[in-house]
Amino acid sequence: MAHLDAAYNLARWLARDERNAEDVVQEACLRAFRFFDGFHGGNARAWLLAIVRNTYYTWLDKNQSQTLNVPLDEDAVAEIESESAALGDSVEQLMQQADDRRLVNRALDRLQPEFREIIVLRELEDMSYKEIAQVADIPLGTVMSRLSRARKLLLHALQQISKES
Repeated sequence: MAHLDAAYNLARWLARDERNAEDVVQEACLRAFRFFDGFHGGNARAWLLAIVRNTYYTWLDKNQSQTLNVPLDEDAVAEIESESAALGDSVEQLMQQADDRRLVNRALDRLQPEFREIIVLRELEDMSYKEIAQVADIPLGTVMSRLSRARKLLLHALQQISKES
């Protein structure tokens, strides 16, 4: 339960749809519960996120034709109001931050799944390279090279989006 937010965050970025992410997390939690006796200690968060990742790819294989390319939609007005009250920032600054987040979300959405998941795990979930290797079931060197490539691709996507605007 302690890592449910991280599980949902990863599923949401992979599935790019809130309802599908909820389905993936629900199935992943059922799998985690079913196979809990197979967990031999260690990093519970990485173990659960690996299950979420694998569940997503299983779900994707089953639902490939139904997958929607839906960007994450945040309720910007509520976000601005809550942040304004909490931080005391000006409305203009908060609107700029919300625009920046939407820009990054659009750029992340353009990345291939293997690059997007590495960025999400490292930058949004703040996981170590070792934890990412465990979640993605890839060697540590692959994590480092894929993350480097993902960052370059993200920068390129951000530049392309700015040119389009």
